[in-house]
Amino acid sequence: MDFAFGPDDTAFRHEARSWLEDRLTGAFAGTAGQDPQEQDSQEQDPQEQGRQSRQGGQDRQSRQSRQSRQGGQGGQGWENRGGQDRQSWQDRQDRQEQGEPTGDGLTAAPDRLAWERELGSAGWIGLGWDADHGNRRATLTQQVVWAEEYARARAPARLGHIGENLLAPTLIAHGDKEQQARHLPGIARGEEFWCQGYSEPGAGSDLASIRTTAVADGHRYRVTGQKIWTSLAREAHWCFVLARTEPGSTRHRGLSFLLVPMDQPGRIDVRPIRQMSGTSDFNEVFLDGAEAVGTVGGEGNGWRVAMGLLALERGVSTLAQQIGFEEELGRVVRAAAAGGALGHDPVLRDRLVRQWAELRIMRWNALRTLGATGDPGAPSVAKLLWGGWHRRLGELAVQVRGAAAAAGPGPWTPSYELDALQRLFLFTRADTIYGGSDEIQRTIIAERVLGLPREPR
Repeated sequence: MDFAFGPDDTAFRHEARSWLEDRLTGAFAGTAGQDPQEQDSQEQDPQEQGRQSRQGGQDRQSRQSRQSRQGGQGGQGWENRGGQDRQSWQDRQDRQEQGEPTGDGLTAAPDRLAWERELGSAGWIGLGWDADHGNRRATLTQQVVWAEEYARARAPARLGHIGENLLAPTLIAHGDKEQQARHLPGIARGEEFWCQGYSEPGAGSDLASIRTTAVADGHRYRVTGQKIWTSLAREAHWCFVLARTEPGSTRHRGLSFLLVPMDQPGRIDVRPIRQMSGTSDFNEVFLDGAEAVGTVGGEGNGWRVAMGLLALERGVSTLAQQIGFEEELGRVVRAAAAGGALGHDPVLRDRLVRQWAELRIMRWNALRTLGATGDPGAPSVAKLLWGGWHRRLGELAVQVRGAAAAAGPGPWTPSYELDALQRLFLFTRADTIYGGSDEIQRTIIAERVLGLPREPR
């Protein structure tokens, strides 16, 4: 498309920027961006950083010890917890609202919940929806403007983005009026959160291999199976689940797109997955006869609905993602300058310049394809571009610091602590795997765009 910002977009940008600045320097100042002390630590001279780390080591070690005893994130409390000790979703939600430990080893922040409601009350949720459900309407270019300004303001990571950007457009396109009326207003108000139940052990990139089943029970279904790598499963009220409703079906046939309430004690069990970065950003979800309240798009049409949803993951949010990438690249460049690597390593300088140039190319490609339809290869090309780019940035994040990158910011403890650049390196190892591995994306391009012979099944 011919993508350009006009006068209306400029006015919209001013409105969005003013609103964000007002909120993030006012009532929600504590939720914005990164802790300033952490940022200062990342950008100072490596020797000075090491000296301060040693001074603060005992305090940090004491804090981590307390977290481990309490089952805190990065500790060992939740790993040994039995099923009988897991609280119901509603109990966790009540504790979250009060800022108390949830029993999952996490303490939810009430201000994050309040921020979602603040976005909703101002109409900033659902800008791209094709229907009026309590949200304001915005053009495609204005959606880009909002995404860019939100990222630049370093506003809080969203709890409701899965419902807003994935589930809601899917309901508008494939859901019935009752489903739209039930769910869209709550999502638009910032009060209803969703998670995505697609991937399974043995069915990640090859989504058609899923084995979770759903059996009709009157007007509802009973769902049994396991989902994995589920973001926000501990915070979500609902999960949209892809399950097999036709016994004996294989591949993409016989699948249905189901809506499952998460508040089902004894039937839904959510377990955090601890990553090598020490955090638990993803979860396993076990369903044992969990009730699903209906299908979207009709029984047996789940594959078509699911593929339409996956295409949404490559939309406006990609441009906002690139704003975050730009900040991360700047942090890596500053670390390289602070450590002196820029002055004596021409190969490293070349790699940093290449990262900068490739980021610009990704933006131009995203703008070129934004709003386009009928291009089966565009989402795969975008995923290949940003997945490989971000993984290379993670490698640069440790390379620019040399041997110092192997040491943590403080003394080693069983629940070790990492700085931001170390977490970037460890997390980005997965960028070429999750969301459809590079191999799967290349297969899609080969078969659906280039017309090459299909891979044997």
